[in-house]
Amino acid sequence: MGQRALRSILVATFSAVVALGVLSGHSGAKGDVRADTRWPAVAVTSAPTETADSSGELM
Repeated sequence: MGQRALRSILVATFSAVVALGVLSGHSGAKGDVRADTRWPAVAVTSAPTETADSSGELM
């Protein structure tokens, strides 16, 4: 009796996992936008910017 109960629990768990996998969706949609994972060909640098107030002095 114990093995039969264990088997039933395993089958129910497996069925639930399969059902959740189907419902959560692995849609084979071709329209998905993929992230750009390439490194840029030229290094992007940002120069520090200095701000001035209205009197012309740098802050």
